[in-house]
Amino acid sequence: MKPDYERPVIQKLNTGLLNKFGSRTEQRPVKQIEGVAISDLMDQYGSPLFVISEKKIRQTYRRALKAFTMRYPKVQFAWSYKTNYLDAVCRVFHQEGSWAEVVSGFEYRKALGNGVPGNLIIFNGPDKSTEDLQMAVDNRSLIHIDHFDELYALIELLEGTEKRARVAIRVNMDTGVYPQWDRFGFNYESGEAWNAIMKIVTQKNLDLEGLHCHIGTYMLTPGAYSVATQKMCELAQATANRTGVKVKYIDMGGGFCSSNTLKGSYLQGVDVIPTFDDYAEAIVNTIMHFGFRPDELPLLILETGRALIDEAGSLLGTVLAAKRLSDGRRATILDIGVNILFTSFWYNHRISPAQEFTQHAEEMALYGPLCMNIDCIRESVSLPLLKRGDRVVIHEVGAYNMTQWMQFITLRPNVVMIDTNGKVHLIRKNETMESIVEQECLPDHLKDFTL
Repeated sequence: MKPDYERPVIQKLNTGLLNKFGSRTEQRPVKQIEGVAISDLMDQYGSPLFVISEKKIRQTYRRALKAFTMRYPKVQFAWSYKTNYLDAVCRVFHQEGSWAEVVSGFEYRKALGNGVPGNLIIFNGPDKSTEDLQMAVDNRSLIHIDHFDELYALIELLEGTEKRARVAIRVNMDTGVYPQWDRFGFNYESGEAWNAIMKIVTQKNLDLEGLHCHIGTYMLTPGAYSVATQKMCELAQATANRTGVKVKYIDMGGGFCSSNTLKGSYLQGVDVIPTFDDYAEAIVNTIMHFGFRPDELPLLILETGRALIDEAGSLLGTVLAAKRLSDGRRATILDIGVNILFTSFWYNHRISPAQEFTQHAEEMALYGPLCMNIDCIRESVSLPLLKRGDRVVIHEVGAYNMTQWMQFITLRPNVVMIDTNGKVHLIRKNETMESIVEQECLPDHLKDFTL
């Protein structure tokens, strides 16, 4: 076979900033996931292909749960459906004992469909229709009220009935991390949160059961959770002292980091992210030192999503072409676009070849197949030279990509799960022309034409 020829180019070398951890000294191919050959997966299910490791989900969940239960006697996780709401993924978390946390009527119905009892569903978010609220009331779900309009809608819904709603309020606050997440919920510092509490406890149809906050996303500072927990405890104590209502739980939301590397980060994500133990220390120590009696400790609820699922997901793809840009840089085009890898806008995802390669590496840009200039998976990454037909693995893609993806130019691919015994299951079928077109409705006057 005639070897590939590539015209030589003169390339300017820039050393850039030195990293105290040193530069990469080697790269190894990733040929299997949980013992299943990548070549077999792609030959059977196509390219691109999402792969979920059930084993990794369970391992990560148990590690997170242990970090908190070793330190605190009353802990409950609630799986964040918006992070990945494929039924197979959700049911793994529910088998592990996680409740459901949802932010829309669509997700709420998905949780019910997965067999989650209504009283173990937490309903967050600013968009709850009257129908959604009625459904949550009927199922005895925990309704986390986001704004006064929602509170008034719920009061009006229950007026003249004997039904009662189990509610909490979402609280936003200054934790020293900016920009402050104050779009959602009632503000702590302004007294808005206390105002909401007083309105709730004076309503005969509302039972205030908890307090909820979600201070941000990809939170690199565990100390911010300590500040937030302190304010939540103060609000719980004030509620008990001034109204006689003792809240049953404090929900600290999510926001824990996965080990992905944020764009612009000086160091790799795995070197800088806090551990589950770090987050647990910040939250639990604050509660335990606040002054609650042992028999009055509130249930601690956690809604972390990204940190529990990111590492369990991989995206397999194929090289379509290799070329040179006008400035001499190498560009490699994959069949993976930003339409299915939405998190490439946030992260410098780790990427590995899936076959043996030469030891020569080069800085290159990785592009997707979309006819859009924004379709860039990595602006610059050092990889071995990849040629048409080579396969790659993009790591840690389990969070948000399968809920924020879109059918744009290309069709969304298959998703498979490898169970704890190494068996592969198709958990979401790829889109087809028929599945897309069947949703369209064509007016009669547009059915016929002549060119």
